[in-house]
Amino acid sequence: MSALQTARLPRETRDVLFLLAVVALCLAPLIAHIPAWASALAALLLGWRGLLAWRARPLPGRWLRSLLLVVVLVLTLAQFRTIVGYEAGVTLIAMLLALKTLELRARRDAMAVFFLGFFTLIANFFFSQSLPTALVMLAALLGLLTALVNAHLPVGHPPLAESLRTAARMTLLGAPVMVALFLFFPRIAPLWGLPSDMATGRSGLSAQMRVGSVAQLALDDGIALRVRFLTPGGQPPPQSALYFRGPVLTAFDGREWLALSQPEARAITWAQPAPAQLQVQGEAVPHEVTLEPSYHPWLLVLDAAEQPPALPDGWRAQMTPELQWLASRPVTSVLRYQASSHLRFRHGPREDTRALRPYLQLPAALNPRTQALAHELRPDGTAPQAFVQAALARLRGGGYRYTLEPGVYGEHTADDFWFDRKEGFCEHIASAFAVLMRAGGVPARIVTGYQGGQVNGVDGYWTVRQSDAHAWTEVWLEGSGWVRVDPTASVSPDRIGLPQRLQAPRGAFGNAMSTVVSPSALLRLRAVWEAVNNRWNQWVLNYTQQDQLGLLRRLGLEAPGWQDLVRVLGGLAALAAALGGAWTVWQRQRQDPWQRLLARARGRLAQAGLELPAHLPPRALAERAQAHFGTQAQPAAQWLLRLERARYAPQPALTLAQLRRQLPRLRWPKPPSRQR
Repeated sequence: MSALQTARLPRETRDVLFLLAVVALCLAPLIAHIPAWASALAALLLGWRGLLAWRARPLPGRWLRSLLLVVVLVLTLAQFRTIVGYEAGVTLIAMLLALKTLELRARRDAMAVFFLGFFTLIANFFFSQSLPTALVMLAALLGLLTALVNAHLPVGHPPLAESLRTAARMTLLGAPVMVALFLFFPRIAPLWGLPSDMATGRSGLSAQMRVGSVAQLALDDGIALRVRFLTPGGQPPPQSALYFRGPVLTAFDGREWLALSQPEARAITWAQPAPAQLQVQGEAVPHEVTLEPSYHPWLLVLDAAEQPPALPDGWRAQMTPELQWLASRPVTSVLRYQASSHLRFRHGPREDTRALRPYLQLPAALNPRTQALAHELRPDGTAPQAFVQAALARLRGGGYRYTLEPGVYGEHTADDFWFDRKEGFCEHIASAFAVLMRAGGVPARIVTGYQGGQVNGVDGYWTVRQSDAHAWTEVWLEGSGWVRVDPTASVSPDRIGLPQRLQAPRGAFGNAMSTVVSPSALLRLRAVWEAVNNRWNQWVLNYTQQDQLGLLRRLGLEAPGWQDLVRVLGGLAALAAALGGAWTVWQRQRQDPWQRLLARARGRLAQAGLELPAHLPPRALAERAQAHFGTQAQPAAQWLLRLERARYAPQPALTLAQLRRQLPRLRWPKPPSRQR
């Protein structure tokens, strides 16, 4: 619809269509988070309401609206088994907003839509607090304010552009208050923050790994974490050394690897893992991690960190016996912390103990050819180190291939890899290698996490993506403890040590864009966008109470606390009130002195009982006063005529200063109660 066609619509139709567009913008980010039926029903309701407005048809009756409300309640109960909780609550809010548009008859109904719209804006941040979401919400906020301003304009056909300018001014005037509240409103855990879903894992990692069930691995290009190295000059270690440790998988049932913390793993083995017994060597590598929400308690740090990561207030960290760091609660929002890791380290027992028995267990009836291969590569008396090197040599020279499309494996996953398919991605390679090690009597386990990453040339942060998720193995060697062995590096060195990383396949839009814009320009734009988004994470989402107190210290306070934040916020509020008062006085002084005298005269007449509109000129005021009060108004009427001549006569007889002195001495008409 063109702007000219919109301008020709009746005002009511135009305003309703604009409000429906704003409501759709408020609901759009929720499509990925509310049930499909709710999104479809909301779209149908908004489209239906728009059609009714376009054709000037009557709105549906109360019974139909009540029936739709009952249907929404029943569907919500069927979906969530409750209407309590933020997921069910957000779904209901979205549906109530769409339903309320079906009874837009009066300003009161529009007010209800506005308030539901503002509430929906806040609800969007339950699911995402990213920069794109914030930008969409800002546009929706301006739209709601524009519709609200437009609803209060007088009759006629005021342009929406005028309402938009007023809404933009309101937003700009409120921005300083928003910034002050953001900077100084105390963030006291656990009151500060948004609730999040604890039931659904979304990270590329998992506490279990099912081998061979995925025929084709689709790479996820989403960001898992960002890393800033705090070494002198910000120089990172070699990319081949960038292993970020995640869950360690020990129990194996033939197809699935599980962490010992999983109930299924405890059913396989009862032995507790040996303590970490970490010993570090060489210089530490300090780094700062900005971790995206994973809905798991895993803290990804460079392998291996001896001391707990420095977490914000309210968080605690502990190390598992497998050398993995865990937070005290799941990571449900962007989390920033600092850690110090050593690339050279030893951990685990140095001598054989009973605690190593779980790392040798294998299902007896599975992978018989792999077990035979283990006996072939390690005859009696062969050292474990030689056995490991023989297995790696077989991977390098046996025609094995790294691929993202290995197909579905059979029951004997290790046999399929070593003898039949000879291809797979990192989980196939690591699993087959660990099974071979265990079959040869060498304790082995699988470590999952992320390997590598890519530096962003704009801000210098290393970006680790979900496509960098990786699985490698650790074998236990007497005298050395647990030793990292990455068999994928023997099959595909490019996957580990070179800057060329795996990339997610581009879709139709990406291929079309590459024909218009050069790939290097696209990569540059992507780097700029990710740097901007990283700044949003660092400066906004990760602005914690420590940052607030640090700001106060920079402002001169030696040992600030949250009470100082309250005092600063109160001081800013008082300053804002004082500035507002001064601005009001200044505005009054800026007003035309002639207009101020006219307003004072109109006030005197109002005190006498004659209320007159503000737009009347002095001559009209004099005529109204004489008609109402008769001869009592003669002095005031003459003064008003002199005021008019002072404004418009080429050579006025009196100046404004003289008229201002005369005003208090005039005999003005008295109120009716005082005329008796």
